[in-house]
Amino acid sequence: MREYGLYINGEWIKSATGRSFMTKNPANGETLAFIAQGVKKDVDKAAEASIKSLPMWKKFPPPKRGEILLKAAATMRRRKDELGEMVTKEMGKVIAEGKGDVQEAIDFLEYIAGEGRRLLGETTPSELPNKICLTLRQPIGVVGCITPWNFPMAVPCWKLGAALIAGNAVVFKPATLTPLCAATLIEILEEAGLPPGVLNMVTGSAEEVGEAIVQHPQIRSLSFTGGVAAGKDIYSKAASLLKRVGLELGGKNPQIVMDDAHIELAVEGVLFGAFGTSGQRCTATSRLIVHEKVFPEVKERILERTKALKIGDPLDPKIDVGPVASQEQEKKILSYINIGKKEGAGLLCGGKKLKGGIYDEGFFIAPAIFEAQHGMRITKEEIFGPVLSLIKAKDYEEAIAVANDVEYGLSSSIYTKNVYLSFQAMQDLEAGVTYINAPTIGAEVHLPFGGLKNTGNGIREAGSEAIHEFTEIKSVFVDYSGRLQKAQIAAS
Repeated sequence: MREYGLYINGEWIKSATGRSFMTKNPANGETLAFIAQGVKKDVDKAAEASIKSLPMWKKFPPPKRGEILLKAAATMRRRKDELGEMVTKEMGKVIAEGKGDVQEAIDFLEYIAGEGRRLLGETTPSELPNKICLTLRQPIGVVGCITPWNFPMAVPCWKLGAALIAGNAVVFKPATLTPLCAATLIEILEEAGLPPGVLNMVTGSAEEVGEAIVQHPQIRSLSFTGGVAAGKDIYSKAASLLKRVGLELGGKNPQIVMDDAHIELAVEGVLFGAFGTSGQRCTATSRLIVHEKVFPEVKERILERTKALKIGDPLDPKIDVGPVASQEQEKKILSYINIGKKEGAGLLCGGKKLKGGIYDEGFFIAPAIFEAQHGMRITKEEIFGPVLSLIKAKDYEEAIAVANDVEYGLSSSIYTKNVYLSFQAMQDLEAGVTYINAPTIGAEVHLPFGGLKNTGNGIREAGSEAIHEFTEIKSVFVDYSGRLQKAQIAAS
């Protein structure tokens, strides 16, 4: 049985209390590893190591930082099958998606490594002669990164890769459900040559470790992906300390199907969007808004395809849907299914905890489809599970209105062959991401990722925006006139 301590100043050490916890396979309850249970004292130690390493890392040439990330990406590519299996065992997503999680991590590390040769600023003319104006991007300092369990390789790489290439030192807290993936990622970065103290990992609870990271006075910036309530709590506490905060929170993502859509393609898309990762994505398709003219056909086809999905051991490549990630997740999802029934939504299929055989050892829920009315709680609140609401709309305008009438704005989708409506939807859908004739999931790492409203606070991850989250901008004025020049003040 593997055991992992905290990773501080380049060493694996026990927590201050000596306590540990287990990480388990949600498909069968198998214990995968024992992980150190960190506390505030450990966060203080991690922050101290980060502070000491920061001057060296800031001066480390950015292209050389990029070489380290490229080496890590190469190792992950070489070990992709093994790492994908680890993701599947610890998180529960099917093996193809487990490998996809790793591939996304590889893609981002390769992409962000290139920023080591860019870190672009601006140059502009001055209003005065013999003077030049420019901007530089500089690291913030010590940053805290708190990551979720649903993408245990990809999301940490999004945050850590961008923070490190920019020259920051990092205190990292991974989700307690998937610490083995995080520990393995640390090993890979260490092997790639990351200097001691630049990246420090403290595993443990949000109440102890997460809170200590948020409150630590020398951790100047926070990057968090998770639930809205936790995000708001972090944001409010960090505001009193004038910390920069990047939040990527929830979603209630719509897929619109117009009457001229390629129906089979739309059905294929919503199956993957709603039930991929057992619906445990912030970008999961949780609402299917269908034009009334094609509603009966779409309903019939989606039910037929959903009932045929194979649910079981996620390591089996023939399986379509694996378990949800934990007993707590299972309980929450089943409670929302009961809420839907009580609200009067028609449960068309699924929605039950599966029992017998392998199901008795894990957390398996049959994918659920409700025929629902807009305004029901199941159509407005994030469930984060394999639950889809099927909603009828009389035309494009009503479909857009329903799509936008939620507190979130992460991802969105429309299926139509009408070029006019496609471009209109790009403008009308209130979301940070919009897909045309594709499901609401499947972000590519070279485009910014994030959302509107309660999905976050305006920060974008990935793409050209990734570096902005972890850098300060400095304006520089170089006067080579050899005399005092006063901007905005006329010469006497």
